[in-house]
Amino acid sequence: MRRKKILFIAEAVTLAHVARLLVLAQGLPPEHHEIHFACADGYDFCFRNCSFQRWHIDSISPQQFLQALAQGSPVYDEATLQAYVADDLRLLQAVQPDLVIGDFRLSLSVSARLRRIPYIGISNAYWSPHVRQHYTVPALPLTRTLPIWLADALFRLVRPFAFASHAGPLNRVRRQHGLPSLGSDLRRIYTDADRTLYADVAELFGAPAMPARHGFLGPITWAPPVAMPPWWQQSVMNSSRPVIYVTLGSSGLAQLLARVLRALAPLPVTVVAATAGKVELASVPSNAYVAPFLPGDLAARHASIVICNGGSPTSHQALRAGVPVIGIAGNLDQFLNMHAIVSAGAGVLLRADRLHEGRLRELCTRLLADPYARRAAQHLASIFGQYHPVARLQASMAELLPD
Repeated sequence: MRRKKILFIAEAVTLAHVARLLVLAQGLPPEHHEIHFACADGYDFCFRNCSFQRWHIDSISPQQFLQALAQGSPVYDEATLQAYVADDLRLLQAVQPDLVIGDFRLSLSVSARLRRIPYIGISNAYWSPHVRQHYTVPALPLTRTLPIWLADALFRLVRPFAFASHAGPLNRVRRQHGLPSLGSDLRRIYTDADRTLYADVAELFGAPAMPARHGFLGPITWAPPVAMPPWWQQSVMNSSRPVIYVTLGSSGLAQLLARVLRALAPLPVTVVAATAGKVELASVPSNAYVAPFLPGDLAARHASIVICNGGSPTSHQALRAGVPVIGIAGNLDQFLNMHAIVSAGAGVLLRADRLHEGRLRELCTRLLADPYARRAAQHLASIFGQYHPVARLQASMAELLPD
């Protein structure tokens, strides 16, 4: 039987979109699948020891993406998405895949349909139109000048209109290619595919009823292929004090890392931190150890608390290890993810634009002594263990691929 040709396309605006697809691509049995992987440059270190064929596509820069989020403006304009569609079509013509799997590559909503290629989209459940969601104002220009209660009220009032403005560019591109509009709800833009699979567990979102085309893969956790730093064995493995793992990730507010380390400096803990290569620290407290990258899954397993930007990649590493999370959230994605974790009792949400070092120190002290948060995180770890993302992906692939 001919191996099925599977093309993975990641929008490389954050490491998460590349890493999730990389885990899935590496998990598919090579005797049954010919794997191709496309993304923009910048994450070559992720692909060490990968044997599948790689392709280059253009993406906006991570800096442009993060700036748009910080301003609350649409991430993509019509011209960018049109260029994406053209780039996709050239790639699809070159590879001739049996199936395409995308992560935040919104243009596949057009290009995969124009080429009549089955398309699986990977997303998060908090963007699903079928999940009931609580919206909190993220860190935006208006939160710099207004009290949060007022900014929050204004955000909830204008959010539907903001979602509509974000949805407009892709809808206009779709219409130009003879495809119907997806409407004004941004969640439909983010989750349009022949099959939409969420890198989450249903239990964190109240086990919502989903249509047949939507399903839960389970958390997709990934760690960079890097060696442990020289200080790891002595400082962490042999530490008699609780360990706190800190990383603000590729989309976190890197300038906050120094403040987080300063907040933890007076505590009787060992702090291990990863900068994600985003910041150079002028000084490091005596109880802290810093590296550009760390295997986050291993660091989480040795931690009593994980402090991150609230996004799903690191918070899922923590919860898979049964460790409570403190999420210092900036963008809406991070707030939405943390709302589910807080509701489950396994974490605490702080605002990146209102971070107070004393408050963070107090929360860490409380969480270290709180058995309930640890039990909630351990309960989620047992649920996470029941999900097998690659097997679930294969089941959806089988539904779309002819024998």
